[in-house]
Amino acid sequence: MRRMRWWTPAALVFVIYSCAGRKATTSTQPPPPTPVQRSTVGVASWYGPGFHGKRTANGEIYNQEDLTAASPTLPLGTVVAVTNLRNGRSVLVRINDRGPYVKGRHIDLSHKAASVLGMIGPGTAPVRIDVLRVGSNRSPASKHHRYYVQVGLFNNLAAAKRLQANLLAAYPDVAIDRVKLGHHRYYRVRMGNFTTWDQALARAHQTVNPRFPVVIGRE
Repeated sequence: MRRMRWWTPAALVFVIYSCAGRKATTSTQPPPPTPVQRSTVGVASWYGPGFHGKRTANGEIYNQEDLTAASPTLPLGTVVAVTNLRNGRSVLVRINDRGPYVKGRHIDLSHKAASVLGMIGPGTAPVRIDVLRVGSNRSPASKHHRYYVQVGLFNNLAAAKRLQANLLAAYPDVAIDRVKLGHHRYYRVRMGNFTTWDQALARAHQTVNPRFPVVIGRE
């Protein structure tokens, strides 16, 4: 569950999932809507560096700066609102992993989610977990979509071309896309036009890098 060095410090990385751009920083979210299933009060912890870049329980590559979490019991794909009962901060996370395996803990948050809740230092916090949407326990795959693997997002075309040139030595399907996020334009280095999630996941495992998240995107 729970390395090719080509990138330069000039790289500016955003996590893109299902063709949706997300800002590099995430502000505290407003109080969550009324849950559709149930609420639980318990203890949250967080996990990150030791598992970053490894496979999660649903087959994704774990990115500690994405808003995800691990639960020992909730179905994979479930979306929950987690509220820190010490400071009132809330964050929405998607369950994509299993854990924590420490007695008395109810949810293991990503580094980003824990940062939003202000619990990085303490390590744990009393929380309320509101289930907003129950997942299917399945890996995110669909015969109606095609997938790609994003290996870098740059604000400099030359940097993107350097990465592309290095990757082309091993993979013939490396391309550069122009991506507009807000008022800014970036250059995304991507590989593949995969018909299944499993094909994209296999390529992602081959190219995962500890400094920058390798992300599977959907067309």
